[in-house]
Amino acid sequence: MPDTIAAIATGAQVSAIGILRLSGPEAISLADQLFHPISGRPLREAEDRRLLYGRLCTRQGELLDLCLCTVSRAPNSYTGEDTAELQCHGSPVVLRAALDELFALGARQAGPGEFTRRAFLNGRLDLSAAEAVIDLIDAESAEAAKNAAGQLAGAIRVKTERLYDALADISAHYHAVLDYPDEDIEDFQLSAYRERIEETETELRRLLDGFARGKHLTSGIPAVLLGRPNAGKSSLLNALLGYDRAIVTEVPGTTRDTIEEKLRLGPLLLRLTDTAGLHDADDRVERLGVSRAREAAARSDLVLAVIDGSVPLTAEDREVLALAAQAPKAVLVFSKADLPRVAERPDSPLPAVSLSALTGAGLDELKQAVEALYPLPAVPAGEILTNARQADAVGRALDALRAADDALQAGSTPDIVLTETESAMSALGELTGRTVREDVTNRIFQRFCVGK
Repeated sequence: MPDTIAAIATGAQVSAIGILRLSGPEAISLADQLFHPISGRPLREAEDRRLLYGRLCTRQGELLDLCLCTVSRAPNSYTGEDTAELQCHGSPVVLRAALDELFALGARQAGPGEFTRRAFLNGRLDLSAAEAVIDLIDAESAEAAKNAAGQLAGAIRVKTERLYDALADISAHYHAVLDYPDEDIEDFQLSAYRERIEETETELRRLLDGFARGKHLTSGIPAVLLGRPNAGKSSLLNALLGYDRAIVTEVPGTTRDTIEEKLRLGPLLLRLTDTAGLHDADDRVERLGVSRAREAAARSDLVLAVIDGSVPLTAEDREVLALAAQAPKAVLVFSKADLPRVAERPDSPLPAVSLSALTGAGLDELKQAVEALYPLPAVPAGEILTNARQADAVGRALDALRAADDALQAGSTPDIVLTETESAMSALGELTGRTVREDVTNRIFQRFCVGK
């Protein structure tokens, strides 16, 4: 039988409300020894999921707080075990004192993610939903939160279980014919299942294609501001952030190192890096800054190529355009639109906008241009893969199905085809935790905070 764990679920900072959470066979009885409902009715007799008002005391009866408490009994709780939750005033001192009392009564400090881990082990959450819990907590954009909520509600599980069951039907039919030759079972014909294999392959490819957007949802799009000195890169960074993050002067070469900030651009989250201006530098520090700018451009998924629109194009501008053309995605930005336009439009297929960081004119057009480069995939909320583990499982399932399809087309015997489809089933099982190694589970829950 597992032990009873306890933790502060709201962190160590001062807040309006602080929550103590318990889970395990003694959760309700331990809370019952410290929490005394005003009604006089013991907590152990309380109805599930009903808030009770009462006194939170030490073992010796000294008052710690007036608070609320709720209990949920197994298996109908978040963890699938008996649970209790004390909703106190958010004083870290009070919460710590109450937690120490629970430890003295026999509870153990919960580890990172241990409540959600127990929910997974007790069948209350599948593994993709468990991962969605921390994704929802860490979400930095509305789209990331929507996708995490969809996964928490079971979107990945529903989709993959349908694909898993389709493959399981093929395997079950084959083995039934093989194991019971005298039974009246329809003959197994691989050709009858070819369409199902191909449909499953198509669905897995769609899932995997969404992984790039999933990484952008959770981690942000790696983006870089690239341009020659004094082109207006740092001014644009400040304008997008809404405050002065980078030093801006009329002296070229003010920025000598990279500066990275996260910002939301409509529904998108950018990890935007400001860089030193590209030019032939004499100073050793400047040369290092220029080298880092080129490296940042090579690593980025999006380049904002900033060109000073108030002066003619230079050789440095053309290098900026060449680097931008090599990036996966790029936008040409003519800066200083509050001044007369002099720079000519280069022969480039890149989408272009004109803007003024000083007045803010053109910033909305820049947002629209970037958003157009990253359209949301037409899939239900929650069906976007968000981490490498998920993508790896889907990728291996897809590879196995491609091999099965190839074997089928080559006229291979059914056992060869079925070996590949069963490999695909095993990989799909890893996605939701139907088949998963303990070390993988451990790595997943190491991302979590204590109390969740």
